[in-house]
Amino acid sequence: MTTDLPPGSALRRSALAEPAANPPGRWIAFLTLTSIGLWAGFFGPIQVLLAQQAEAIDPDHKKVVLAVVLGLGAFVSVVCNPVFGAFSDRTTLRMGRRVPWVIAGALGGALSLLLLAVADNVVVMALGWCGVQATLNAMLAAVTATVPDQVPVGERGRVGGILAIAQTVGVVGGTGIASATGSIAAGYAVTAVVLLALTVPYCLDSRDLALAPDEQPDPFDWGAFLRSFWISPRRHPDFAWAWITRFLVNLGNALGLLYLLYYLQDAIGFTSDQAADRVFVLTATYAAVLMATAVSFGIWSDRSGRRKVFVIWSGVVGACATLMLAVVQTWPAAVVAAVLMGIGYGIYTSVDFALITQVLPGAEDRAKDLGVINIANALPQVAAPPIAAVILLTVEALGGVTETNGDRFSVGYCAVYASAFVAAILGSVFVTRIRSVP
Repeated sequence: MTTDLPPGSALRRSALAEPAANPPGRWIAFLTLTSIGLWAGFFGPIQVLLAQQAEAIDPDHKKVVLAVVLGLGAFVSVVCNPVFGAFSDRTTLRMGRRVPWVIAGALGGALSLLLLAVADNVVVMALGWCGVQATLNAMLAAVTATVPDQVPVGERGRVGGILAIAQTVGVVGGTGIASATGSIAAGYAVTAVVLLALTVPYCLDSRDLALAPDEQPDPFDWGAFLRSFWISPRRHPDFAWAWITRFLVNLGNALGLLYLLYYLQDAIGFTSDQAADRVFVLTATYAAVLMATAVSFGIWSDRSGRRKVFVIWSGVVGACATLMLAVVQTWPAAVVAAVLMGIGYGIYTSVDFALITQVLPGAEDRAKDLGVINIANALPQVAAPPIAAVILLTVEALGGVTETNGDRFSVGYCAVYASAFVAAILGSVFVTRIRSVP
């Protein structure tokens, strides 16, 4: 049983040691607030604002514009998350390894959101979104690494569940801001303010640990630095299978979410304003269910000591949600799908995070290794937009949207969500290959 101890205590004096004491509740609360602001900064644009902006800039080619902007931003995130994570691991400032990147990421993210607020063409829009992805991924890499830095293994399911709730609140909050502010520019500006305000408490009391003199990294070498991003699947097979599982689950999730606004317009038949409001309703429904499941399943996983069975069933439930969106293209079916997706992803985000921290190769490169894992979050954001766009343009050229007795059905969106179903099921299958975690 662990006890609360200050960061300078004998049990926790090393930045590289496995944590032996629970962090205090206020630290978890501050980290939760930071995560809410961070995810609001990501998903207010992703869920609503970027799609609206693409339509405002070029209504005839809105799908292509959105795919290009999202794809470029996601490519930036693929590179920046592990790179900034590696820089975080090597940071030797007295304030610690993580908090400097949280501060810099929040400030850069806010400035990039303000650039998006004034973007009136595709180039500026893409630059602004790439800036958001670069800076917020620097922040995300540092925030993610604080958990294995400061939370014992036996508590990570619970903390992972709390952070899953924080992510969901951020998604809902960002979507709500985007839907309620009345203009694209105001949506970006308010999101930037929220990001900064929610980050301040953590920055003032981060409990971050600086590297001791005998823990200082070797002199910087670009060759060694770049080679460190390759983590051999042969030497660390469980790490590799965890990466593949996360990639597939997030690919299914990205295929399901990135075109949701257009799905509601083109497949179900809502107007643009109605679709934006319905996206918020679906996101709030998803969030409420996720919050009801995340912490409870994280605690259940901690107490049972098992991780994989929870990840398997979370993927199956999430796959059922995307299958429903593919086959039953109605508003009530979309609400049911949001409930199922909330259950599945609530279980997944809490338990999978704990599983990931248990297959990391070593303590000295936690942020970098988690950044490599986070490529499996970001790479689907690169792949999903062009995959979905190609599927939609190809299939709709052949069949498009059919209407029978007033009921609409989009063959293109059926194909997109069927692809999401396949990805989620494969993720559930491959997690069984992990051997070191029960």
